[in-house]
Amino acid sequence: MTLRRGEKTTISIQEHMAIDVCPGPIKPIKQISDYFPRFPRGLPTAVSRTGSLQADGSQASVSPSEPPRDDDEDVDQLFGAYGPGPSRQRQPPAQPQPQPSAGGSGGAGKPEEDLDGEGYDSDDCTALGTLDFSLLYDQENNALHCTINKAKGLKPMDHNGLADPYVKLHLLPGASKANKLRTKTLRNTLNPTWNETLTYYGITDEDMIRKTLRISVCDEDKFRHNEFIGETRIPLKKLKPNQTKTFSICLEKQLPVDKTEDKSLEERGRILISLKYSSQKQGLLVGIVRCAHLAAMDANGYSDPYVKIYLKPDVDKKSKHKTAVKKKTLNPEFNEEFCYEIKHGDLAKKTLEVTVWDYDIGKSNDFIGGVVLGINAKGERLKHWFDCLKNKDKKIERWHTLTNELPGAVLSD
Repeated sequence: MTLRRGEKTTISIQEHMAIDVCPGPIKPIKQISDYFPRFPRGLPTAVSRTGSLQADGSQASVSPSEPPRDDDEDVDQLFGAYGPGPSRQRQPPAQPQPQPSAGGSGGAGKPEEDLDGEGYDSDDCTALGTLDFSLLYDQENNALHCTINKAKGLKPMDHNGLADPYVKLHLLPGASKANKLRTKTLRNTLNPTWNETLTYYGITDEDMIRKTLRISVCDEDKFRHNEFIGETRIPLKKLKPNQTKTFSICLEKQLPVDKTEDKSLEERGRILISLKYSSQKQGLLVGIVRCAHLAAMDANGYSDPYVKIYLKPDVDKKSKHKTAVKKKTLNPEFNEEFCYEIKHGDLAKKTLEVTVWDYDIGKSNDFIGGVVLGINAKGERLKHWFDCLKNKDKKIERWHTLTNELPGAVLSD
Protein backbone atom coordinates (compact mmCIF):
# COMPACT_ATOMS: atom_id res chain seq x y z
CA MET A 1 0.00 0.00 0.00
CA THR A 2 1.48 3.37 -1.13
CA LEU A 3 0.89 6.59 0.79
CA ARG A 4 1.05 10.13 -0.46
CA ARG A 5 2.89 12.73 1.53
CA GLY A 6 0.70 14.09 4.32
CA GLU A 7 -1.82 11.24 4.18
CA LYS A 8 -2.61 9.33 7.36
CA THR A 9 -2.48 5.58 7.39
CA THR A 10 -5.97 4.15 7.21
CA ILE A 11 -6.91 0.54 7.66
CA SER A 12 -10.06 -0.87 6.09
CA ILE A 13 -12.40 -3.02 8.12
CA GLN A 14 -11.37 -5.98 5.99
CA GLU A 15 -7.72 -5.43 6.83
CA HIS A 16 -8.57 -4.87 10.50
CA MET A 17 -10.33 -8.21 10.68
CA ALA A 18 -7.33 -9.91 9.11
CA ILE A 19 -4.65 -8.69 11.54
CA ASP A 20 -3.77 -9.09 15.19
CA VAL A 21 -4.31 -5.90 17.14
CA CYS A 22 -1.34 -5.87 19.48
CA PRO A 23 1.66 -3.62 20.30
CA GLY A 24 4.46 -3.71 17.76
CA PRO A 25 4.37 -4.18 14.04
CA ILE A 26 1.15 -5.32 12.42
CA LYS A 27 1.27 -9.02 11.70
CA PRO A 28 -1.30 -11.17 9.90
CA ILE A 29 -3.14 -13.59 12.10
CA LYS A 30 -2.21 -17.23 12.04
CA GLN A 31 -3.99 -19.56 9.77
CA ILE A 32 -6.78 -21.57 11.32
CA SER A 33 -4.78 -24.70 10.61
CA ASP A 34 -2.05 -23.43 12.94
CA TYR A 35 -4.50 -23.71 15.83
CA PHE A 36 -6.18 -26.93 14.74
CA PRO A 37 -3.64 -28.98 12.81
CA ARG A 38 -4.95 -32.04 11.09
CA PHE A 39 -3.22 -35.21 12.09
CA PRO A 40 -2.74 -38.11 9.74
CA ARG A 41 -4.67 -41.28 10.37
CA GLY A 42 -3.67 -42.70 13.74
CA LEU A 43 -2.34 -41.07 16.89
CA PRO A 44 0.59 -38.62 16.95
CA THR A 45 3.60 -39.99 18.78
CA ALA A 46 4.34 -36.83 20.72
CA VAL A 47 3.60 -33.13 20.81
CA SER A 48 6.50 -30.75 21.22
CA ARG A 49 6.45 -27.87 23.72
CA THR A 50 5.97 -25.46 20.80
CA GLY A 51 2.89 -27.33 19.67
CA SER A 52 4.43 -28.99 16.60
CA LEU A 53 4.49 -32.73 16.08
CA GLN A 54 7.73 -34.65 16.50
CA ALA A 55 8.05 -38.32 15.52
CA ASP A 56 10.26 -40.37 17.81
CA GLY A 57 11.02 -43.74 16.40
CA SER A 58 12.57 -45.03 19.64
CA GLN A 59 9.31 -44.61 21.59
CA ALA A 60 6.10 -46.46 21.01
CA SER A 61 3.14 -44.14 20.37
CA VAL A 62 0.80 -46.34 22.36
CA SER A 63 1.74 -48.45 25.36
CA PRO A 64 1.11 -52.16 24.99
CA SER A 65 -1.40 -52.08 27.84
CA GLU A 66 -3.60 -49.49 26.08
CA PRO A 67 -6.10 -50.73 23.52
CA PRO A 68 -5.65 -49.21 20.06
CA ARG A 69 -7.93 -46.26 19.32
CA ASP A 70 -10.36 -46.16 16.48
CA ASP A 71 -8.98 -44.47 13.35
CA ASP A 72 -12.18 -42.48 12.97
CA GLU A 73 -11.91 -40.87 16.43
CA ASP A 74 -12.65 -37.18 16.36
CA VAL A 75 -9.60 -34.97 15.75
CA ASP A 76 -10.58 -32.40 18.35
CA GLN A 77 -10.84 -35.13 20.97
CA LEU A 78 -7.37 -36.40 20.06
CA PHE A 79 -5.87 -32.95 20.25
CA GLY A 80 -7.51 -32.20 23.60
CA ALA A 81 -6.32 -35.50 25.05
CA TYR A 82 -2.67 -34.71 24.50
CA GLY A 83 -2.79 -30.98 25.23
CA PRO A 84 -1.14 -28.03 23.44
CA GLY A 85 2.03 -26.23 24.36
CA PRO A 86 2.26 -23.62 27.09
CA SER A 87 1.96 -20.74 24.67
CA ARG A 88 -1.80 -21.26 24.44
CA GLN A 89 -3.53 -23.22 27.24
CA ARG A 90 -6.55 -25.30 26.55
CA GLN A 91 -9.18 -26.87 28.76
CA PRO A 92 -8.08 -30.19 30.27
CA PRO A 93 -9.97 -33.23 29.06
CA ALA A 94 -13.14 -34.11 30.88
CA GLN A 95 -12.50 -36.80 33.45
CA PRO A 96 -14.84 -39.79 33.20
CA GLN A 97 -17.34 -40.04 36.06
CA PRO A 98 -16.60 -42.98 38.39
CA GLN A 99 -19.13 -45.73 38.08
CA PRO A 100 -20.45 -47.27 41.32
CA SER A 101 -19.45 -50.84 41.82
CA ALA A 102 -21.99 -53.61 41.67
CA GLY A 103 -21.53 -54.29 45.36
CA GLY A 104 -22.57 -50.77 46.30
CA SER A 105 -19.13 -49.75 47.67
CA GLY A 106 -18.84 -46.94 45.13
CA GLY A 107 -21.67 -44.90 46.66
CA ALA A 108 -19.57 -43.30 49.38
CA GLY A 109 -20.92 -39.79 48.63
CA LYS A 110 -23.77 -37.93 50.32
CA PRO A 111 -26.67 -40.14 51.36
CA GLU A 112 -29.82 -39.70 49.35
CA GLU A 113 -32.47 -37.59 51.06
CA ASP A 114 -35.50 -39.60 52.03
CA LEU A 115 -38.32 -37.63 50.49
CA ASP A 116 -42.00 -38.37 50.71
CA GLY A 117 -43.58 -39.77 47.60
CA GLU A 118 -45.32 -36.47 46.99
CA GLY A 119 -42.03 -34.58 46.79
CA TYR A 120 -41.41 -35.09 43.09
CA ASP A 121 -39.58 -32.92 40.59
CA SER A 122 -41.62 -31.00 38.07
CA ASP A 123 -41.60 -27.77 36.14
CA ASP A 124 -43.87 -26.29 38.81
CA CYS A 125 -41.06 -26.69 41.38
CA THR A 126 -39.06 -23.94 39.75
CA ALA A 127 -42.08 -21.88 38.69
CA LEU A 128 -44.19 -21.94 41.86
CA GLY A 129 -41.91 -23.08 44.70
CA THR A 130 -41.88 -25.77 47.38
CA LEU A 131 -43.63 -26.07 50.76
CA ASP A 132 -42.43 -27.86 53.90
CA PHE A 133 -45.04 -28.91 56.47
CA SER A 134 -46.02 -31.77 58.80
CA LEU A 135 -49.31 -33.39 59.80
CA LEU A 136 -50.34 -35.21 62.99
CA TYR A 137 -53.67 -36.91 63.67
CA ASP A 138 -54.34 -36.96 67.42
CA GLN A 139 -56.83 -39.83 67.53
CA GLU A 140 -57.61 -39.55 71.24
CA ASN A 141 -58.57 -35.87 71.06
CA ASN A 142 -60.01 -36.01 67.52
CA ALA A 143 -57.66 -33.28 66.32
CA LEU A 144 -55.60 -32.80 63.16
CA HIS A 145 -52.51 -30.65 63.77
CA CYS A 146 -51.06 -29.00 60.63
CA THR A 147 -47.63 -27.39 61.14
CA ILE A 148 -46.67 -25.06 58.29
CA ASN A 149 -42.89 -24.68 58.40
CA LYS A 150 -41.58 -22.78 55.38
CA ALA A 151 -41.69 -22.27 51.63
CA LYS A 152 -38.82 -21.85 49.19
CA GLY A 153 -38.54 -20.23 45.77
CA LEU A 154 -42.10 -18.92 45.54
CA LYS A 155 -43.27 -17.28 42.35
CA PRO A 156 -42.87 -13.46 42.48
CA MET A 157 -46.30 -11.80 42.50
CA ASP A 158 -45.60 -8.11 43.18
CA HIS A 159 -43.92 -5.36 41.14
CA ASN A 160 -40.85 -5.48 43.37
CA GLY A 161 -40.20 -9.10 42.38
CA LEU A 162 -41.33 -10.42 45.78
CA ALA A 163 -44.59 -11.58 47.38
CA ASP A 164 -46.60 -11.30 50.63
CA PRO A 165 -47.36 -15.01 51.15
CA TYR A 166 -49.70 -16.78 53.54
CA VAL A 167 -51.03 -20.36 53.69
CA LYS A 168 -54.68 -21.40 53.96
CA LEU A 169 -56.16 -24.83 54.61
CA HIS A 170 -59.44 -26.44 53.56
CA LEU A 171 -60.90 -29.89 54.10
CA LEU A 172 -62.38 -31.49 50.98
CA PRO A 173 -65.08 -32.34 50.13
CA GLY A 174 -67.21 -29.58 51.61
CA ALA A 175 -64.69 -26.72 51.48
CA SER A 176 -66.22 -23.57 52.93
CA LYS A 177 -65.43 -20.72 55.28
CA ALA A 178 -66.43 -23.06 58.09
CA ASN A 179 -63.33 -25.22 57.71
CA LYS A 180 -60.83 -22.64 56.44
CA LEU A 181 -57.70 -21.99 58.51
CA ARG A 182 -54.84 -19.66 57.59
CA THR A 183 -51.43 -18.54 58.73
CA LYS A 184 -50.23 -14.99 59.22
CA THR A 185 -48.94 -13.04 56.22
CA LEU A 186 -45.19 -12.49 55.79
CA ARG A 187 -44.17 -9.40 53.81
CA ASN A 188 -41.75 -9.06 50.90
CA THR A 189 -40.27 -12.54 50.72
CA LEU A 190 -40.10 -15.53 48.40
CA ASN A 191 -38.70 -17.80 51.13
CA PRO A 192 -41.07 -17.36 54.08
CA THR A 193 -40.75 -19.21 57.40
CA TRP A 194 -44.00 -19.47 59.37
CA ASN A 195 -43.53 -22.30 61.90
CA GLU A 196 -47.25 -22.10 62.70
CA THR A 197 -49.50 -24.96 63.83
CA LEU A 198 -53.14 -24.85 62.70
CA THR A 199 -55.53 -27.36 64.28
CA TYR A 200 -58.80 -28.91 63.10
CA TYR A 201 -60.94 -30.16 65.98
CA GLY A 202 -63.62 -32.80 65.74
CA ILE A 203 -61.82 -34.95 63.17
CA THR A 204 -63.14 -38.51 63.26
CA ASP A 205 -61.71 -41.76 61.91
CA GLU A 206 -64.35 -41.56 59.18
CA ASP A 207 -63.00 -38.15 58.16
CA MET A 208 -59.49 -39.58 57.98
CA ILE A 209 -60.68 -42.10 55.42
CA ARG A 210 -62.71 -39.86 53.13
CA LYS A 211 -61.27 -36.35 53.57
CA THR A 212 -58.46 -34.58 51.71
CA LEU A 213 -56.49 -31.61 53.07
CA ARG A 214 -56.02 -28.81 50.56
CA ILE A 215 -53.05 -26.51 51.31
CA SER A 216 -52.87 -23.31 49.26
CA VAL A 217 -50.18 -20.62 49.20
CA CYS A 218 -51.49 -17.16 48.28
CA ASP A 219 -50.19 -13.62 47.93
CA GLU A 220 -51.99 -10.97 49.98
CA ASP A 221 -52.86 -7.68 48.28
CA LYS A 222 -54.17 -4.71 50.21
CA PHE A 223 -55.91 -3.02 47.30
CA ARG A 224 -56.86 -5.99 45.12
CA HIS A 225 -58.04 -9.57 45.47
CA ASN A 226 -55.48 -11.91 46.95
CA GLU A 227 -53.64 -13.91 44.30
CA PHE A 228 -53.17 -17.67 44.15
CA ILE A 229 -49.58 -18.96 43.95
CA GLY A 230 -49.82 -22.75 44.23
CA GLU A 231 -51.38 -25.62 46.14
CA THR A 232 -51.04 -29.26 47.13
CA ARG A 233 -53.55 -31.86 48.36
CA ILE A 234 -52.95 -34.61 50.90
CA PRO A 235 -55.45 -37.49 51.35
CA LEU A 236 -55.78 -37.92 55.12
CA LYS A 237 -55.82 -41.69 54.75
CA LYS A 238 -52.04 -41.44 54.17
CA LEU A 239 -51.58 -40.50 57.84
CA LYS A 240 -51.20 -42.98 60.67
CA PRO A 241 -52.83 -42.13 64.01
CA ASN A 242 -50.55 -40.38 66.52
CA GLN A 243 -47.58 -40.33 64.12
CA THR A 244 -46.19 -37.10 62.66
CA LYS A 245 -45.61 -37.22 58.91
CA THR A 246 -43.33 -34.61 57.27
CA PHE A 247 -43.75 -33.39 53.70
CA SER A 248 -41.61 -31.34 51.29
CA ILE A 249 -43.73 -30.86 48.21
CA CYS A 250 -43.65 -28.89 44.97
CA LEU A 251 -46.61 -26.56 44.64
CA GLU A 252 -48.95 -27.18 41.73
CA LYS A 253 -51.27 -25.03 39.68
CA GLN A 254 -54.81 -24.60 40.95
CA LEU A 255 -56.80 -27.81 40.63
CA PRO A 256 -60.55 -27.80 39.99
CA VAL A 257 -62.88 -28.41 42.94
CA ASP A 258 -65.74 -30.86 42.40
CA LYS A 259 -68.85 -28.71 42.08
CA THR A 260 -71.20 -31.67 41.70
CA GLU A 261 -71.19 -32.64 45.38
CA ASP A 262 -74.53 -32.44 47.17
CA LYS A 263 -75.00 -28.93 48.50
CA SER A 264 -77.33 -30.25 51.21
CA LEU A 265 -74.28 -31.91 52.77
CA GLU A 266 -72.19 -28.76 52.87
CA GLU A 267 -70.33 -28.74 56.16
CA ARG A 268 -71.05 -25.84 58.50
CA GLY A 269 -68.80 -26.86 61.39
CA ARG A 270 -68.49 -29.56 64.08
CA ILE A 271 -70.20 -30.12 67.42
CA LEU A 272 -69.10 -32.25 70.39
CA ILE A 273 -72.10 -33.96 72.07
CA SER A 274 -72.19 -36.25 75.12
CA LEU A 275 -74.97 -38.78 75.76
CA LYS A 276 -75.69 -40.70 78.93
CA TYR A 277 -78.75 -42.56 80.20
CA SER A 278 -78.89 -42.09 83.97
CA SER A 279 -80.57 -44.91 85.90
CA GLN A 280 -80.64 -42.70 88.98
CA LYS A 281 -82.48 -39.82 87.27
CA GLN A 282 -84.43 -42.11 84.95
CA GLY A 283 -83.60 -39.88 82.04
CA LEU A 284 -81.34 -39.05 79.12
CA LEU A 285 -78.56 -36.55 79.82
CA VAL A 286 -77.52 -34.58 76.74
CA GLY A 287 -74.32 -32.54 77.01
CA ILE A 288 -73.47 -29.74 74.55
CA VAL A 289 -69.72 -29.47 75.08
CA ARG A 290 -68.37 -27.26 72.29
CA CYS A 291 -68.42 -26.41 68.58
CA ALA A 292 -65.53 -25.97 66.17
CA HIS A 293 -65.05 -24.17 62.87
CA LEU A 294 -68.59 -22.85 62.59
CA ALA A 295 -69.68 -21.00 59.48
CA ALA A 296 -69.31 -17.22 59.78
CA MET A 297 -72.74 -15.59 59.52
CA ASP A 298 -71.95 -11.96 60.42
CA ALA A 299 -70.20 -9.26 58.42
CA ASN A 300 -67.29 -9.21 60.88
CA GLY A 301 -66.36 -12.76 59.91
CA TYR A 302 -67.73 -14.32 63.11
CA SER A 303 -71.01 -15.61 64.55
CA ASP A 304 -72.83 -15.32 67.88
CA PRO A 305 -73.73 -19.01 68.24
CA TYR A 306 -76.05 -20.90 70.53
CA VAL A 307 -77.48 -24.46 70.40
CA LYS A 308 -81.06 -25.77 70.54
CA ILE A 309 -82.01 -29.40 71.07
CA TYR A 310 -85.30 -31.30 70.67
CA LEU A 311 -86.24 -34.88 71.53
CA LYS A 312 -88.83 -35.90 68.92
CA PRO A 313 -91.61 -36.83 68.52
CA ASP A 314 -92.47 -33.96 70.86
CA VAL A 315 -96.24 -34.09 71.37
CA ASP A 316 -96.35 -31.69 74.31
CA LYS A 317 -93.84 -29.21 72.78
CA LYS A 318 -91.80 -29.33 75.98
CA SER A 319 -88.56 -30.90 74.78
CA LYS A 320 -86.88 -27.69 73.61
CA HIS A 321 -83.65 -26.71 75.42
CA LYS A 322 -81.31 -23.86 74.57
CA THR A 323 -77.74 -22.96 75.55
CA ALA A 324 -76.40 -19.50 76.30
CA VAL A 325 -75.21 -17.29 73.42
CA LYS A 326 -71.46 -17.03 72.90
CA LYS A 327 -70.44 -13.72 71.33
CA LYS A 328 -68.18 -13.28 68.32
CA THR A 329 -66.66 -16.74 67.98
CA LEU A 330 -66.56 -19.67 65.58
CA ASN A 331 -65.24 -22.08 68.24
CA PRO A 332 -67.58 -21.68 71.24
CA GLU A 333 -67.37 -23.74 74.44
CA PHE A 334 -70.74 -24.31 76.14
CA ASN A 335 -70.27 -27.19 78.62
CA GLU A 336 -74.02 -27.32 79.34
CA GLU A 337 -76.06 -30.42 80.13
CA PHE A 338 -79.81 -31.04 79.78
CA CYS A 339 -81.98 -33.86 81.13
CA TYR A 340 -84.98 -35.55 79.47
CA GLU A 341 -87.03 -37.70 81.84
CA ILE A 342 -87.86 -40.77 79.79
CA LYS A 343 -87.91 -44.53 80.18
CA HIS A 344 -84.94 -46.34 78.73
CA GLY A 345 -87.16 -48.53 76.54
CA ASP A 346 -88.77 -45.48 74.90
CA LEU A 347 -85.48 -44.07 73.61
CA ALA A 348 -85.48 -46.49 70.70
CA LYS A 349 -88.48 -44.59 69.29
CA LYS A 350 -87.00 -41.14 69.79
CA THR A 351 -84.80 -38.84 67.69
CA LEU A 352 -82.51 -36.14 69.04
CA GLU A 353 -82.29 -33.04 66.85
CA VAL A 354 -79.45 -30.60 67.52
CA THR A 355 -79.30 -27.25 65.73
CA VAL A 356 -76.81 -24.38 65.94
CA TRP A 357 -77.93 -20.78 65.39
CA ASP A 358 -76.40 -17.33 65.03
CA TYR A 359 -78.06 -14.80 67.33
CA ASP A 360 -79.01 -11.47 65.73
CA ILE A 361 -80.58 -8.43 67.40
CA GLY A 362 -83.60 -6.96 65.67
CA LYS A 363 -83.95 -9.64 63.00
CA SER A 364 -84.40 -13.37 62.61
CA ASN A 365 -81.62 -15.56 63.87
CA ASP A 366 -79.57 -17.36 61.21
CA PHE A 367 -79.43 -21.13 60.97
CA ILE A 368 -75.82 -22.37 60.93
CA GLY A 369 -76.17 -26.15 60.86
CA GLY A 370 -77.61 -29.23 62.48
CA VAL A 371 -77.33 -32.95 63.14
CA VAL A 372 -79.81 -35.75 63.96
CA LEU A 373 -79.08 -38.68 66.28
CA GLY A 374 -81.34 -41.71 66.47
CA ILE A 375 -82.09 -45.18 65.17
CA ASN A 376 -82.87 -43.75 61.73
CA ALA A 377 -79.52 -41.98 61.48
CA LYS A 378 -76.42 -43.36 59.74
CA GLY A 379 -72.72 -43.75 60.39
CA GLU A 380 -71.29 -42.15 63.54
CA ARG A 381 -74.68 -40.60 64.45
CA LEU A 382 -76.35 -44.01 64.60
CA LYS A 383 -73.38 -45.58 66.42
CA HIS A 384 -73.37 -42.83 69.05
CA TRP A 385 -77.08 -43.34 69.77
CA PHE A 386 -76.75 -47.13 69.86
CA ASP A 387 -73.73 -46.99 72.23
CA CYS A 388 -75.72 -44.75 74.58
CA LEU A 389 -78.65 -47.21 74.71
CA LYS A 390 -76.33 -50.16 75.17
CA ASN A 391 -74.20 -48.66 77.97
CA LYS A 392 -76.36 -47.30 80.81
CA ASP A 393 -74.78 -44.77 83.19
CA LYS A 394 -71.79 -44.27 80.89
CA LYS A 395 -71.12 -40.89 79.30
CA ILE A 396 -70.15 -41.18 75.65
CA GLU A 397 -68.77 -38.14 73.77
CA ARG A 398 -68.59 -37.92 69.99
CA TRP A 399 -67.90 -35.23 67.41
CA HIS A 400 -70.49 -34.77 64.68
CA THR A 401 -70.55 -32.80 61.46
CA LEU A 402 -73.10 -30.00 61.09
CA THR A 403 -74.82 -29.78 57.71
CA ASN A 404 -76.77 -26.90 56.23
CA GLU A 405 -80.01 -28.91 55.94
CA LEU A 406 -81.78 -30.82 58.68
CA PRO A 407 -84.69 -33.07 57.62
CA GLY A 408 -87.83 -32.36 59.62
CA ALA A 409 -86.43 -29.25 61.32
CA VAL A 410 -88.10 -25.88 61.16
CA LEU A 411 -85.40 -23.46 60.04
CA SER A 412 -86.65 -20.52 62.06
CA ASP A 413 -86.31 -19.51 65.66
